[in-house]
This record gives sequence, C-alpha cells and structure tokens, in this order.
Amino acid sequence: MTVSTARRRTGTRGSHAAAPTLAGAASLGVRSALGGPRRHGRVIAVFPTAVYLRVDRSSEPAVIALTTSDAVRPPNAVVLAVPGRQEPFRAVREGDEAYVGDGCALVDGRLRARVRRWWDPTPVLGPLSLARLSHGERALGAVTGPWGLSGHEAPKRLAEACLAGDLAYAVDAAERIVGLGPGLTPSGDDALAGLLLALRLLGGAVPGGGRAVWLADWLGAAVTAHAGDRTTSLAATLLHCAARGQASFEAAAVLRGIAGQDPLVPAARRLLATGHTSGADLTWGLLLGCRAALALSAAARPAPGEDP
Repeated sequence: MTVSTARRRTGTRGSHAAAPTLAGAASLGVRSALGGPRRHGRVIAVFPTAVYLRVDRSSEPAVIALTTSDAVRPPNAVVLAVPGRQEPFRAVREGDEAYVGDGCALVDGRLRARVRRWWDPTPVLGPLSLARLSHGERALGAVTGPWGLSGHEAPKRLAEACLAGDLAYAVDAAERIVGLGPGLTPSGDDALAGLLLALRLLGGAVPGGGRAVWLADWLGAAVTAHAGDRTTSLAATLLHCAARGQASFEAAAVLRGIAGQDPLVPAARRLLATGHTSGADLTWGLLLGCRAALALSAAARPAPGEDP
C-alpha cells in the first residue's frame, strides 16, 4: 500500500456540532482505544474508502482505520454503515485533528463514527488434521507467486529458519525484514504479519502444532518490540494485531480456506488483488507460515510404532 495513492481532500472546515454521525462495527482489536477515555489523534492517510487515524499517547493499537463496507477490512478497522452512495471521507484531509474514545471516533468536525456493535478479527480454525493442512498448503502454493522481495537474503533465511524451527536464525532474519520496502505498510511487514498469523492460528489448530505457536510467540515479540521506531505506525499496529492472531477479513478468509471451511482459491485471489503489493506480500507470509506449521507439526508427531 503506497501513500501516493491516498486521496487528499478539500473542503470547508466544519464545526464539531456539524459532523455527520455514522454507525460502525468495530474490531475487538481496537476496543481498548475506542472504549477508553477520549484521546487526541490525527489523520495520517486518506483513501476513497478508508481513513487512518493515529492516536496520540496510545498503546497498541495506535492506528485505527475507518472504512466503508466495500473496502479492505484490516483487523484495526471500524466499518461504517454509509447510507446510499455517500462519500463519507470526501472532506477529510491528511493532518486533520481527530479524537478517539468513549465509543466514538471524531475527525475534525467532518465525521463522527459511533460504535454500535463489535466483530472478532480472530478466526477459529480447528481442530484441523495434518492432511487437511497439507492439502491447503498445496492449493495456496499453486496460486501464490514468488515474493517481490525474494531477491533479498533475509527472506530466504527466514523461510529456511522457520521450516527448521531454528528460533535464533528466524528472529535475526525477521528483525532484518521489519520496515523493508516502501509504502504505508512496507512489504516486509505485510509478509511478517502473514507469517505470524499462519504460525499461530494454523499451528494452534493441528495436532503437534505447539512448536509453531511457540515460534509465533517469539517472532511476534521480536518484531513488535521496536516496530514503532523501525516502520510506519500503521505497519507497527498491524504487526501487533498479527502477533495476537488478529487478521484482516481477507486474510481470515484465506486461513479458513486452508482449513477447508471456505473456498480457498477465490479467497486467495481476492487477497492477492488488494493494495499495490500488500495482498501479495501478506499471502506469501501466510504460505510460509502454513508450510512451517505443517513441517513443525509433522516433525512433532511420533513415528508409527513409537510411543507418543
């Protein structure tokens, strides 16, 4: 996702009293920020179907997305119910002041979003057999191309280390990828988010997947420790969400497809088509995490005739 595609808006600055109010369905991932006391923030990016707010002096999630129902739905989103064919973000501009808390998000008198209900960004995938996981891995691999940053040494080392369950090398490679690439969500961070999601959620759903979850715990702690200083604020928030197992709506559909709950190929193609490179980067991370969860879970299973 690149900043250059964000749409800057013009318009007359309105008063807080004139702000139209839209009902929203908010991710449980942003409940702490929206449910707490009101805090100041700013708009950091504006797109035709989404606005991103950076909340001052906030623990994660530090960035909240306000989106329309037809937009990509990240795990830090409040999805707005927009009447008719209105353009709710038409007057919003980067740098506008915002306030978040008390169940609302207010953008400089131009827009007010009030949370009416909540949705869970963590998909439930298990129990899942190793055979089903293997089938899902092959199907996802058939539609996923090579990663755009595969020419770098760190992604290659990360893949090898994750498949082998080598924590030290995996952490070193992952830390080198944080912030790698341009854009509002750099390619390295999108891929790491996919990896963390697949390791945690698929590893937690299959027999013998404890080592994959263990690897996700350590990698998540490593890449989020200083993410706020090494990448964009939005990417740092999405890494924190992924480390907790909170996925975008589109990534969750792919994970459910791997688990055999939804059609996989259409979900994967939808994810691949999102953003400039974000969808492809995230899909690559999901595939690597799926392969690592499969390899580590299969290695933990006793051979025939052996005691468990």
